[in-house]
Amino acid sequence: MPSAWQRHPRYFIFVALVILATIYILNPYQSPVRTDSYAAYIRDNELPARLARAEHVYSKMIAGRKEMIRKYGPTPRDILMFPPDKEPWHPYTVWSFFPPSFYCPHELERIGSLGDGGKWACGMSRLEHKPDCLIYTFGMNYETSFEAGLLERTRHCEVWGYDYRSNSFGSNIKSNHRAHFFPWGLANIDAHGSNVEHKLYTLKALLELNKHKHIDVLKIDIEGWEFEVLTQILQPYIASGEPLPFAQLLIEIHTWEKKFEDFLPWWEMLEAAGLRPFMTEVNLVYQNYNKGRDTDLAEYSFINIKGDNIFIADPPPPDTVLP
Repeated sequence: MPSAWQRHPRYFIFVALVILATIYILNPYQSPVRTDSYAAYIRDNELPARLARAEHVYSKMIAGRKEMIRKYGPTPRDILMFPPDKEPWHPYTVWSFFPPSFYCPHELERIGSLGDGGKWACGMSRLEHKPDCLIYTFGMNYETSFEAGLLERTRHCEVWGYDYRSNSFGSNIKSNHRAHFFPWGLANIDAHGSNVEHKLYTLKALLELNKHKHIDVLKIDIEGWEFEVLTQILQPYIASGEPLPFAQLLIEIHTWEKKFEDFLPWWEMLEAAGLRPFMTEVNLVYQNYNKGRDTDLAEYSFINIKGDNIFIADPPPPDTVLP
């Protein structure tokens, strides 16, 4: 008696093709977009107009900030970070002067855990098939749900993580050839000699060491050292007029013992470098465990509007000859 295969060969061939096609489509490591077609895949003709509108809105916010300082100051030296609970009961905190008025020109979403550790990011869909995607992250302290989320949803992104307090990524990042961890710290100086216990690197030194020229997403949580570190990173680019080497900055800001007259010029330096905040989130987890203290910590997400990074410009067509 002939087998089912012999009696219905075409049926079995059809079933086999359907199974193979299903495996191909559902395979998480199989991208439907080829690397050489990525530039053609990412096309958004309305992006320049949305960016122009967002910058117009942001410029109005800056004017409002100056007016608010005059109203409650009248100078930055007169502005309190967190006014006390007494007359004249000024209706502001430091965060009131720095709202995220530049809206994300793409989809806005939270990557990672919903509690502490997750981050608000803009346009991550533009990284899903980007062939040279790079993520730099500093100060994870084993909380790597954001990094794990990006690795999971992207085809090519590599995560370079640094934290001298840790020995590895968190448990949610298993062995992954696209994840690279080093127990080093980010600083405004280079101090990584053989006799240094906690090795410190500037961002410039790490880029040179890794032979990288750009970063798509830079995440920083370095417990108050962000003021000195970002000053060291940004000032050369502001002076030269060159765009920053990163496209998005996700950072927790710690205003411990800061005065408004010092915080304001630091923030204006970020703006001068081309950074625009599109999302903020006060760290209420910290506040919950530090009742009676000021709301010193806030997460901010910035997009870099200078240059031609992937979030503000489409990649050149595949046949374009770059200089």
